[in-house]
Amino acid sequence: MRVITTIAAVLICSAFAGCASTKVETTGTSMKTPLCQSNGDRISVVGFWQAKWRPDQKEPEAREVAAARGIEDFFASTPCIGKAEVRRLTGREPTDKTSDAELVRLAMISTSRVDRVLLITVRELGPKLLVGIPVIVEGGTEVVLEIREIDAHSSQAIANFKTHWQNGGTFVVKGVATLPSDMKSALQAALMTGQAAR
Repeated sequence: MRVITTIAAVLICSAFAGCASTKVETTGTSMKTPLCQSNGDRISVVGFWQAKWRPDQKEPEAREVAAARGIEDFFASTPCIGKAEVRRLTGREPTDKTSDAELVRLAMISTSRVDRVLLITVRELGPKLLVGIPVIVEGGTEVVLEIREIDAHSSQAIANFKTHWQNGGTFVVKGVATLPSDMKSALQAALMTGQAAR
């Protein structure tokens, strides 16, 4: 009986591990080419970010800490970014109506050379869990981002899009521990894969 129980447990664990997958949906004016180009040139980036949660969002402060870690990790580990400055917006700035030229001006206040300006709005970052009947469970984590990318040299918009990143599946249960890495992965999916590569 113990052998049967052990085999069953192994099969269940294997099934759980095999059910996780990643899905990315993008709407809006997406990037035609990824942030990193094949020519290997390193760029200077200023990344503004803010969180705009739904009214019933649980533990927004903890999620913002996770978002900040993921964003910092993304910029620190992206090979084509020679210099990156990440600025957290307080929420008082009317960023929805701020022009591309104004964002470039704000980016250049503390740095003289900027190639790209990014405005990242975090709409969702957290685990999700759906319980079916009788015991089927589908879960994972999801990240929803709105991103504006601006060429700092011309103050012209390159992209303005929304990305919905999901990782999970049947029998997958994830907590909050992976949220920083999920945030980083969502940014990689959004900014490192151009339209031409899709």
